[in-house]
Amino acid sequence: MRLLLLEDDMLLGEGLRDWLAGEGHVVDWCRSLGEASAMQGEPFDALLVDWQLPDGSGLDWLRGRRRAGDRTPALMLTARDRLAERVQGLDAGADDYLVKPFAPEELAARLRAVLRRAGGGADDRWRHGAVTVDLAARAALHDGAPVELTAREWAVLEALVRRAGRLVTRPELERLVLGFESELASNAIEVHVSALRRKLGRTLIETVRGLGYRVARA
Repeated sequence: MRLLLLEDDMLLGEGLRDWLAGEGHVVDWCRSLGEASAMQGEPFDALLVDWQLPDGSGLDWLRGRRRAGDRTPALMLTARDRLAERVQGLDAGADDYLVKPFAPEELAARLRAVLRRAGGGADDRWRHGAVTVDLAARAALHDGAPVELTAREWAVLEALVRRAGRLVTRPELERLVLGFESELASNAIEVHVSALRRKLGRTLIETVRGLGYRVARA
């Protein structure tokens, strides 16, 4: 997944970025609302938002995105733990609320939960013919047997499966999988799609010529 992390605490931000990257995610870490505003228009799977930032309120920033029609799943990460504050965060548009300090494993589990809800409550398994993709376990199987994928191959597969049934344009897929590295690798997506087809079957990923890629709904 590609995640926007909005957190000004250097120790926590660096730790979360490194842990999430180690789990295979692309993480764009912003330390202020100004830095986050520069990411406007970039596609993300989820937003991780601190409440109090050096140049304003992360809650107000999220509320503004919701008013503008942005439905990207969002988790508030904050030390504010009073009931009224949790209610305020959820009413402002957060999909979940995580009180500091927290274990990164809990953050990962809550991320999976909000993404399931955003997808209409579907479970973490996607099936197409002989292929099963287990998003929670970060595993792909063919005829029940595990298939070894590189981190980037998995990232492409996950991005498409989370948007199953929808056309994902090549620029959007590049940004989701590569972040700003996409500017340096013009044919990377085609290479990874080709490898996925070789490992999981030619019909797994549909190419919509000149536009992008799509996988079928589960």
